[in-house]
Amino acid sequence: MRHLSPTSRNCARWAMAATAVAAAVVPTVVSAGGTASASAPLAKAVSSTDPSTTSLIQQLDRVPAGKRPTVVLVDGAWADTSSWSGEVRVLAAAGYKVRAIGNPVEDLTTDAETVHDFLRTMSGPIVLVGHSYGGAVITNAATGIPNVKALVYVDASAPAPGETNGSLSGSTSILNKDTTSQLFTEVPYPNAPAGDTDLYLNEDIFVHYFASDLPVAEAEELWASQRGASTAAFNTPSRTAAWKTIPSWYFISSNDQIITASSELAMAKRAHSHITVFPGGSHLTLISHPNAVTGTIASAIRSVS
Repeated sequence: MRHLSPTSRNCARWAMAATAVAAAVVPTVVSAGGTASASAPLAKAVSSTDPSTTSLIQQLDRVPAGKRPTVVLVDGAWADTSSWSGEVRVLAAAGYKVRAIGNPVEDLTTDAETVHDFLRTMSGPIVLVGHSYGGAVITNAATGIPNVKALVYVDASAPAPGETNGSLSGSTSILNKDTTSQLFTEVPYPNAPAGDTDLYLNEDIFVHYFASDLPVAEAEELWASQRGASTAAFNTPSRTAAWKTIPSWYFISSNDQIITASSELAMAKRAHSHITVFPGGSHLTLISHPNAVTGTIASAIRSVS
């Protein structure tokens, strides 16, 4: 297994920037079973971009300052921390401490240890959020961290012990329809275990399935600047399931073609999560509709507070 520095693993960063917070499509909510903080000018500037943003910031503002958790965001595969830009802007504008921390995407066990060790440095309540493969990471990383009070899964996997992230995409996922060569460009790396490579999504898959609700030009930019993901990240069995003891929320995009809505719904019901079903979207709804995702995070925040 590789042990590369954060700089070497993250040299190919996503070039996207969420230049404006998109208006949220109203989701259907079904109940089932360095630090950034805002100044008043920032809150005013962000809220003025869109009425739904103003409303969301007002909801977040209702939580007393002394009872606000820190929000920690973990990205998924073929992404990086910039995928959370829209959510970070709104949470920071509302005065919350928020951290989007890098996910190595090397091996589920060691990736979870990286996040776990980061969480141990923090005091006060934490709302821990994971997108895509990041959901598997937070499922393991939160175990043994008593101040993680809520888990939020965003178009994510939530494995049980022994399950792999790669087994949870769903039977109709494009990842289970096309061949490996149709899906990925495989890049070997020095001293890799037998069969282990870095995977990069091919352009057609990224643009038309991974980022299907983004403008094509933006999707192509994200494709060109994606990070690789190790096959070991998807094939390593999960060790623990923090959702068994920590309350959870699940944001499900109905048009996610990477981890299907039906697979996510099954995992959410198993975890007794509070479920939000977003009509349409894609696997990157966190970029295309950050307000909708932040609304689910806000629900977890209110419960913790």
